[in-house]
Amino acid sequence: MNATLSDGIVRAGRQAREQFYDARGYGRPDGEEIRLAPIEAAHLLFRGDLTAVDGMGFREFLASATCPDLHFLVYKDLRDRGFYLSPARADWVDDPDGADLVVYPRGKGPWDDEVAYRVRVVSERATVPAADLGDVVLAVVDEESEITYLETDRPEVTGSTDYQPPQGVPGDLLDDRVLVWDPPAALFQHGFYGQPLSGDGEEGSIETLQLSLVEAAYLVRRGVLDVEGGEDAVRSCGREVEGDRFDRRLRVYAALRERGVVPKTGYKFGADFRTYADVESVANLSHSELLVRVLPADHAFAPRDLALDVRLAGGVRKRMVFALVGDEGIHWLDAGRLTP
Repeated sequence: MNATLSDGIVRAGRQAREQFYDARGYGRPDGEEIRLAPIEAAHLLFRGDLTAVDGMGFREFLASATCPDLHFLVYKDLRDRGFYLSPARADWVDDPDGADLVVYPRGKGPWDDEVAYRVRVVSERATVPAADLGDVVLAVVDEESEITYLETDRPEVTGSTDYQPPQGVPGDLLDDRVLVWDPPAALFQHGFYGQPLSGDGEEGSIETLQLSLVEAAYLVRRGVLDVEGGEDAVRSCGREVEGDRFDRRLRVYAALRERGVVPKTGYKFGADFRTYADVESVANLSHSELLVRVLPADHAFAPRDLALDVRLAGGVRKRMVFALVGDEGIHWLDAGRLTP
């Protein structure tokens, strides 16, 4: 069977409509004919279902500028996995923005009103603005043509920790932390603020509690902690260590606490924070659920870095969340490995 190419659309006759669209979800009907996107035509050429497009076989067609090779690799992989899918063209599917391919649930096709995944195809060497993620699956094609699927979403980050600390607890500001002498034990035991200087602090009194600058700045702002120079002094120390990054981390720390989530340092995991959604007592503390990396809102991901974060979080049984901080607030983005 032969087809023709015109204005970026491949057209084939009535037999093609019955064989390709009605039976296997390729293309879109156009009267008695069928319209195929170049990527669909390339797959049919590859399978031998089409003989040629304007005299071009699979090799010539794929080498032309008509069909992006990375998109073809992902399209073929998803077809091989048993999915019907369509190119995300404005005249093909609803809401194509941000996606290259729309994948239907197994057993469904373009004639059904269901979508399993919206897929964006990128090379491992590309960069992807964080603002473009959140409702798409990133299909990353590496230099050996292997494909990694990364699912992204905009989660609701919430918890149920409800500890109200006392006011006016005195502390001493040092170079990169605050020490609290004879603190209320509950500040650590139930609020999970700081780290005792000695012992685990789970039972009995705590002689000295060490607070990070982020924790201290938050507690000073709320009137819980009283240090010389107030919040400005603590933030000044933080900025000397981290620059503007400190202010972004403080905003995220405060947002998490206000959502009932307890953030602690994520340094050991290569993140800004690890989080606990429900803290009643550190004596009965469960494992942290999320790793949080704080980024400016205009951040662009290198797929390699994104895959590294996701792999690390998965290896320690946590979910990777990115807090994107901008003038309009904090937007949350999570990412994980997907096997379609």
